[in-house]
Amino acid sequence: MRLKTTLDQWLTLFEIDKAGSIQAAAIALNKSHTTLIYAVKKLEDQLGVSLLKVEGRRAVLTDDGKSLLRRAQSMLEQAKALEEISIQLSQGIEAEITVAIDHLCDRSWLYSAMSEFLDDNSTTSVQIIETSLSKTTNMVTSESADISIITLPITNHSCEAFGMVEMFPVVVKHHPLASLSNPCLSDLITNNQIVIRDLGLENKQNAGWLKSNQRITVDNFDHAWQATKQGLGYCRLPLHIIEHHNDKNMIILDIEGSTSYQVPLHLTLPKGTKTGPAAKCLYQLLIKSVQTRIIPPQN
Repeated sequence: MRLKTTLDQWLTLFEIDKAGSIQAAAIALNKSHTTLIYAVKKLEDQLGVSLLKVEGRRAVLTDDGKSLLRRAQSMLEQAKALEEISIQLSQGIEAEITVAIDHLCDRSWLYSAMSEFLDDNSTTSVQIIETSLSKTTNMVTSESADISIITLPITNHSCEAFGMVEMFPVVVKHHPLASLSNPCLSDLITNNQIVIRDLGLENKQNAGWLKSNQRITVDNFDHAWQATKQGLGYCRLPLHIIEHHNDKNMIILDIEGSTSYQVPLHLTLPKGTKTGPAAKCLYQLLIKSVQTRIIPPQN
């Protein structure tokens, strides 16, 4: 493919329009007035279209010039982004990183830090993988992730505290358990329990109280919430999910001796010293977010 025009020619036209005159654009581009006039004239000849006209003492775009430049601006922005990406890649910044997030984690904790990360990084794509139980561990031990949000620390992998998740038993108002003011564990045994599947492929794990006679197993808490709301059973859900939905038809059970428990979350770098600069940057932003999220500001 051969093009009649060059990026430099369109950049010249852009600067003339931005500066409001050929003379001002020449100063901005550190080129002579004559060079810019020649560049525009050549572009007009190549396109067969008049691009500039003189109004008073100013050179302004013609209607055709405005229309063409409007389309060329996205091309100039992409070219600028391409150069920035090339610089970052030459510095060893990863084209893509993988973040594994345990299903118990409030996703907003990750996304708030990612927002800041993406503002400064136009190169690195981020792949987010939700994990649970054995898959959470496997993503770390196999070094499949660059950053992992895990529950318990994993052997031979250093980690930092990331937060605490509270778990509460929930049912819909019309469920039989909702009529009991203080149900006990024996009441739960005879009712359907909604549990989350271990997303790992091998060495599957179980966690928590699982003594109900009948269980309904789903892939994630989104499914679990919907199943619970439909009255299929009771489910222990993270408090942040309960608060997010804020559904008055759903109630927290006051179970005798077992109303709530807490699960700690941690951050780790599965690849250790092999971790790339982009992953390290996002990791530090996640660490920093803990301070603002958990530690209240000082007066």
